[in-house]
Amino acid sequence: MKVVVTGASGNLGSAAIRALTADGAATVLAVARRAPSGPRTSAHASVEWREADVSTGNLEPVLEGADAVVHLAWKFQPTHRPEETWATNAVGTRKVLDAVARAGVPALVCVSSVAAYSPVDHDDHVDETWRTDGASSAAYCREKAYVERALDAFACAHPEVRLVRVRPAFVFQRSAASEQRRIFGGALARPALLDRRRIPVVPVPAGLRFQAVHAGDVGRALATAATTDVTGAFNLAGGGVITREEIGELMGARTVEVPSNLMRQGLETAWHARLAPVPGSLLDAVMQLPLMSTARAERELDWRPRHSAMEALEAVVSGIPAKAGSELPPLHP
Repeated sequence: MKVVVTGASGNLGSAAIRALTADGAATVLAVARRAPSGPRTSAHASVEWREADVSTGNLEPVLEGADAVVHLAWKFQPTHRPEETWATNAVGTRKVLDAVARAGVPALVCVSSVAAYSPVDHDDHVDETWRTDGASSAAYCREKAYVERALDAFACAHPEVRLVRVRPAFVFQRSAASEQRRIFGGALARPALLDRRRIPVVPVPAGLRFQAVHAGDVGRALATAATTDVTGAFNLAGGGVITREEIGELMGARTVEVPSNLMRQGLETAWHARLAPVPGSLLDAVMQLPLMSTARAERELDWRPRHSAMEALEAVVSGIPAKAGSELPPLHP
């Protein structure tokens, strides 16, 4: 079975490749803007790499002959140039959908996000029928919601394509620690400064609670979705919910509750001053995200997370000061 993976060199892409090639059942064509160069580790040695940009490239020849496409290509940064992220995330996804239809690919697996879901004001776990209008006005949420509408239209226009959309919680793994530090912390967040042994107090927005999932667990779900006859949307999250108490335990530090509006204003000010890489509207999203039920993934994908939410977060927290990464360009330390 031939599976094409777009965005193959990133956090989710690297995990999807590991899962797809674990038992030799699938051959993978890995598509990325920058393919790895030089010697490759055994985890990627059997994978064929192709350089292509989903926002500008001719994708139909890349997808020809594929039994399934796993679409993961996404840009989070630069948040100060939304037209650039839109070109990859919205326009690029539409180009992938068009190429899938023209190339006659029978199956498409597309990664969405918990951030695609509409805000909630409760702690009940929601299933995949919850509205997907975006958790806030942040570009990331807006683009994820747009992709959901594009997938709705694609499903209507091309019922012959088996369509799966996966909505994971925050995705972490140790090899993505350096990349995620750059994305969410920026140039001022040096690895040594984020060593928890040097952090005595952690400010936490009042009411914060969220889910997380390990990239390896998402990779296994993606591989199953690509290679078995399932359709529809699937929530993915590790066991447990992360709150102020869990953050204090993980960091080994005292936590201080801060009004979320105050923290949002500070983040927004720092973002406008180019001191923080993410805007305050992203914190709005985090504070309003629903907690997701994973019952459907457990039932139809036979999926169980091997890592808890805390274990997923621990992987990145411990990996940042160690400058953890991999040979793949986005993940390079």
